[in-house]
Amino acid sequence: MPDLIVEAKVKAPVLLCEEGLSVWGGVDPATGEIIDAHHPQHGQTLAGQIVMMPTSRGSCTGSGVLLGLAFAGQAPRALIFRENEDILTLGALVATKLFDRPIAVLRLSDEDYDQLAQEEAAEITATHLIAGDKTWPLSRMAAAVELTETDRAFLAGTFGEAAQLAMEIIVTMAIAQGATRLTDVSRVHIDGCIYASPAFLTFARAMADKGGRVRVPTTMNAISVDHANWRNQGVAEDFGLPASQLADAYVEMGAKPSFTCAPYLLADRPTEGEDIAWAESNAVIYANSVLGARTVKHADFMDLCIALTGRAAQAGVYLDQNRAPRRIVTVSVPEGIDDAFWPMLGWLLGQAAPDRIPLLRGLEDTTPSEDDLKALCAAYGTTSASPMLHIAGITPEAEMPPAPNADEAILGPEDFVQLWGEFNAGGEKVELVALGSPHFSIAECEAFADLMEGAKVHPEVVTIITLGRQSLSAITESGVKARLENSGVKIVPDLCWCSISEPVFPPSAQVLMTNSGKYAHYAPGLSRRSVRFGSLAQCAETARSGRAPAAPPPWVSN
Repeated sequence: MPDLIVEAKVKAPVLLCEEGLSVWGGVDPATGEIIDAHHPQHGQTLAGQIVMMPTSRGSCTGSGVLLGLAFAGQAPRALIFRENEDILTLGALVATKLFDRPIAVLRLSDEDYDQLAQEEAAEITATHLIAGDKTWPLSRMAAAVELTETDRAFLAGTFGEAAQLAMEIIVTMAIAQGATRLTDVSRVHIDGCIYASPAFLTFARAMADKGGRVRVPTTMNAISVDHANWRNQGVAEDFGLPASQLADAYVEMGAKPSFTCAPYLLADRPTEGEDIAWAESNAVIYANSVLGARTVKHADFMDLCIALTGRAAQAGVYLDQNRAPRRIVTVSVPEGIDDAFWPMLGWLLGQAAPDRIPLLRGLEDTTPSEDDLKALCAAYGTTSASPMLHIAGITPEAEMPPAPNADEAILGPEDFVQLWGEFNAGGEKVELVALGSPHFSIAECEAFADLMEGAKVHPEVVTIITLGRQSLSAITESGVKARLENSGVKIVPDLCWCSISEPVFPPSAQVLMTNSGKYAHYAPGLSRRSVRFGSLAQCAETARSGRAPAAPPPWVSN
């Protein structure tokens, strides 16, 4: 019997998405068109349709983009999943309950999902799902959640209206997740501070005006503008002002203006076994996988709700049994790999395990740096819905026994050859070198400064590094910032490539080069530019010459 998670009356055509979709970065926020160039349904629209997909994937910002689509009248009428899904479900819940823009959400069994996928249209009532000659009664989820006295005080409004609303959302989503209790979290990372549509500011401003104040240490993701300099950079007032006001609303509620998509680079980072609540997909995957901390991939809006209460549903990978690998992926490591191997491996691993936690074998004799693992986790998050991964011999929980039903997959040299071609669809002439997705670390800044030592950026190329404020302070003090700028490299804090806009993104650039698997995936849709991809050394070569390497490195063609 299908589960009715968010109620709305719907009658509309069915759009079947063969793969999960990241609504942020994969869907035009103004029209609902699928712009993810790698998605099978690229070019189709979500607007006005009953959208079926196994589950969502990618960015936690999807919940806010869905709310923005609802405000614009371009949202799907309903979302139907066959796996657990939190990000778009939360966006639909907020749109329906807070802003009276209903979007139904259902979860179907594999058999029911496959049957519905054969239909061209469907209807959802308060009690039934109807398509063709088939009718399914709907089950309303009504599991009990064990609440503490403090939880009940939140629900009673003791801590204010914003905290009350936050706890109502947490409990509603806990029921949908099958959680029976909540857990305390020690820290939160806010992803909803990216200005992807006016909906983000509407939500944050409403919660701030209702008296919202964070109760646990809370950091903030990269925002959509360089907060102090956007006017000097020529950013339009109608974008820069609300983008900065969105950041200000979260700071007003007590969040720290860290403005980084890589909170694991901050001096105070989580420890193994620590329950935290992070949003931003790459950070969630890194925290779980590399640090051994515990957080599900919290959707935008939920991150603030948890910050206002210090409580999260004890579900998903907060629980030991849900952290076990369910797919064992063996990779044949080519000889002579460079740093481009790691983001490519992450992207391919997500393709091989799009809906479950993998255990990656074959890397036991490698020694990836923290930056290599950062790149791997970020790229993995673009193609997988899973909040974590294990790497045998490297990550802290890799000795955990696989689930009894774990299956196997293989990644070989031919997979890297094919992906290199997909990541390098742009022309040889490059006008932009884009570095810092996720934000560059201090070590990456130093490495790029060494690669550019004694050279200058080509006069027809713009080279930009995005990074967090703490890293900027460190490289300023060490002299690395001056070395980079002497070579013609621009340093931009606060925002990152997945939230950048013109004119900070050079309007004249037609082809960009990046060392980020995450940005190589998202850039064609977000920037509408062609992309080249390569190692950090190849990016430096391109910055100096204005030309992307004509051939892949030897290890790709082995």
